[in-house]
Amino acid sequence: MPLTAAEPENLHAAAAVLMDAESGRVLFEKNGTEKLPMASTTKIMTLLIALENADPDGIVTVSSRAASMPEVKLHIREGERYRLLDLLYSLILESHNDTAVAIAEHIGGSVEQFAFMMNQKARDLGCFDTYFITPNGLDAQDEHGIHSTTAKDLARIMRFCIRNEEFLAITRTASHTFSDLDGTRNFTVQNKNAFLNMMDGVLSGKTGFTGNAGYCYVCAMESGGKHLISVVLACGWPGNRTWKWQDTTKLMNYGLSDFEIKTFGDEIPVLAPVPVRNGRSSKISLSVTAAPKELLCRKEDTFSMDILIPDTLTAPVTAGEMMGTVVYYLNGSILDLFPITACEDIPAIDFRFIFQQVTEKWLPGTPPESH
Repeated sequence: MPLTAAEPENLHAAAAVLMDAESGRVLFEKNGTEKLPMASTTKIMTLLIALENADPDGIVTVSSRAASMPEVKLHIREGERYRLLDLLYSLILESHNDTAVAIAEHIGGSVEQFAFMMNQKARDLGCFDTYFITPNGLDAQDEHGIHSTTAKDLARIMRFCIRNEEFLAITRTASHTFSDLDGTRNFTVQNKNAFLNMMDGVLSGKTGFTGNAGYCYVCAMESGGKHLISVVLACGWPGNRTWKWQDTTKLMNYGLSDFEIKTFGDEIPVLAPVPVRNGRSSKISLSVTAAPKELLCRKEDTFSMDILIPDTLTAPVTAGEMMGTVVYYLNGSILDLFPITACEDIPAIDFRFIFQQVTEKWLPGTPPESH
């Protein structure tokens, strides 16, 4: 791999994103907010919902609707019973559409209710340009729109998914063998995500294809302390199966070679005491609540800092109260904010305080005799 890589050019994908998985910052995008169908990359959300809401040892009974799904499918049959975990491997390793529906009906009670759960989770993750209709990613449309996402949103979803160890374990499994609970049918599913073996450090990924979506791929990897997520959508149609691998390789190489880990927030400013108006003390000490943070940056990126506090504060002031802000900038744009807080209580001057001060000054004891 070269020591540096130019910003990805001539990508086949209609939309693409490279994201720093630690911070969520987008390092590169091409049409990152364009809404597009995402095919079976949908299934990372299906898996996430299942892992968060169901017992993996739960028993799934196959419905006629699930059994009727088109290829790619496991060919499960109506009335058959399976362990949920086994169907999750089928869902991810070979992207079976029938098991996706069986899983959705088992957890949500219906495909429609499961889609509601998917959409709610997307909103919770800040993905407001994503709309799920199906659990398998087949092309679909209803009165609210088409089954779709954006490259940015899909990267956000994957960023959350890879925090789940069960998610990582399933998506990285090479093969899985299981049977229905009656023991009459045996299956072995093989992981079809070829990119797992194309680059060192790949953590997870999911492919997808439909007639409307084209080839899609979402990938997560870790190398040299860098955690990256890439997304390509509408990356060619039949005859161009390898384009998604080419684009993903370009994106990941760019992230690995052209970015380095930099730290900010490690130099905590020492703040001078600030005058306090109408307070029982004339000055107050302030502190910055901050912790060092790491960020993937280009080598030429620069940090700067600004301290925003009033020239004078007015009592009363409570310890821990926010008095100002330390602003960190990356290349002149706001990157992060750290609060500046009061170190002590400063009550306001009142009549009782004034009376006490006068008494202590003028009546400390017996006044001297006059001559």
